[in-house]
Order: sequence, then structure tokens, then C-alpha cells
Amino acid sequence: MKIKTLSLVPVLVLAAGMSHSAFAAQGVAFVHGTGQQTDAYNDYWTGSFVNTVRQGLPNTSNYTVINCDFEQYMWADGAAGCLAGQLTTFINNKNITDLTLITHSNGGNVVRWILSNPTWDSRFPNIINKVTRTIALAPSSGGTPLADAVVAGNSFEQSLGWLLGYGNDAVKQQQVSWMASYNAQWLYGTPNRPSLPSRFETVVGSDVDSAVWDSDSYCGGYQNQVALEVTQNWLDSCSDGFLNCSSQSLAGVVWFTDKSRTKGSEPLSHQQSRRNCFGLPDMIKNRI
Repeated sequence: MKIKTLSLVPVLVLAAGMSHSAFAAQGVAFVHGTGQQTDAYNDYWTGSFVNTVRQGLPNTSNYTVINCDFEQYMWADGAAGCLAGQLTTFINNKNITDLTLITHSNGGNVVRWILSNPTWDSRFPNIINKVTRTIALAPSSGGTPLADAVVAGNSFEQSLGWLLGYGNDAVKQQQVSWMASYNAQWLYGTPNRPSLPSRFETVVGSDVDSAVWDSDSYCGGYQNQVALEVTQNWLDSCSDGFLNCSSQSLAGVVWFTDKSRTKGSEPLSHQQSRRNCFGLPDMIKNRI
């Protein structure tokens, strides 16, 4: 009697194909910008933003919202050290193997510090190994002239307090000349510097709308829009009211500039780029 033999090749190929999906765990971490946060889920991002984005995960519970003291210099223990600690806990608790970071503003600088300096902290290499993509919303990669103005103590100090704080170390760090120095010596991802170890893609905000009759001006808070419209007068024609487009696009690659993809071709002010405005979180959801 002949005994039929079954080829193991299809089985092995199937098993090989299943092995990555079976053991990989995709996660996302939301990294806030300048400020000392204790409830960034509600106070910085809002649940509407976070809960929309995490729907893009295979397991929607694999997310974390970072709460650190980003009023400190990016390398400080309360900033990069705190971020490293919370990311490490998240990675270990959820067995994350594929991590996407969603950053806003100065949060992109803290992340770049970790990605650029693997020997600085023993926790950094494992984080670098797990991060596959950073989606940086309006990152202050090149700093902002408004930080220079706040440090100089002029009229911006009061008008920008809600956004920046008052002369803290993170504000000093985001002065244009200071960020140029950090980019040249410590940080990767900018022109003529080594590339970052994983993809760092930016969303650039190019304008501010604050027309009282335009309902789109109220997304993220109308008063914030008015304040950013004022500060925009001291920035380039392409800016989100806090950062010039050139600063936002300095590191990594540009994923898109607001009007090219947002609903209604609306601009994203610096406040709106961390809010559920004009389809932004849905785009990020689909991206991850």
C-alpha cells in the first residue's frame, strides 16, 4: 500500500507567516509638548483625539498617554528620563514589539534625544529597538523666535504663558540658536546629520484661522486661535502661530502640510494639531 506524503513546505511557510503576527504587539504612545502634565489624556490631547487614534491598533488597549515634566531640558531626568521610564513600563507590561510614538511640539525633541543618544541611558536602546515610527505633530525641531522673545522678557511673556510657561528650561531650549546647536551636536534627523534609527514623519501646520463667523475657528478653543493669530504676526507667513513651517519640517520627513489633507483644506494651528480637528486623528488612525 502506498503511503501518501504531505509536503511540509506550505505548512512551514504558513507557520513562518504567522510567527510575526502571532507574537508582534503593536502599541502607540502619546507624548505631550512643553509643560508639566499629570493628566495629559484630558488636559493636553483630550479623550476624543486619543480614542480615535487608538482605533487603528489591532488591540485598542495597547496605548499609553505620557505624563512628564517637559518644562525641563529634553535630556533631564524629568523629561527624557521620565519618558524612558514610562515607555519602558508600557513596553514590558504589554509586550510591545512595534511602537508608534505620537508627539506634539517639544515632545518631538524629547523623543529625538532618546533616539539620538542610545548610550545616555541604559533604557534607551530597548526603546529605540521597539520604536518603528514617530508621527510628530508640529514639532519644534528648529525652535521658535517666540521662545527667544519669552526669554528676553518682552510682551510675549504674558501672552504666551498659556502655551509655553514662563522662562522655564524647555522654553530656553527652544530658542532658535540653542536648537541649532543641539541639532548640530546632539540630535539626529536634520540636514547634514545622521538619520534617526526609525522613521520620523511630521505634520506641518501652516496658518491660523480666527474669524469669529467661521465655525472652524472654534475647534480647539476660539481664544487660543485669537492668541495664535496675534503671535503669528511675528513669524513667517507659513506658521501655525507658534512655529514656523521651516522649524516643523526641519527633522525627518514631512508626511503632509495641513491644507493638503485636512477636511475642507483647513489649516492646523499649534493648538488644533493636538485636538480632534478637521479629520487629523482619523488620518493618524489610518496611518498606524
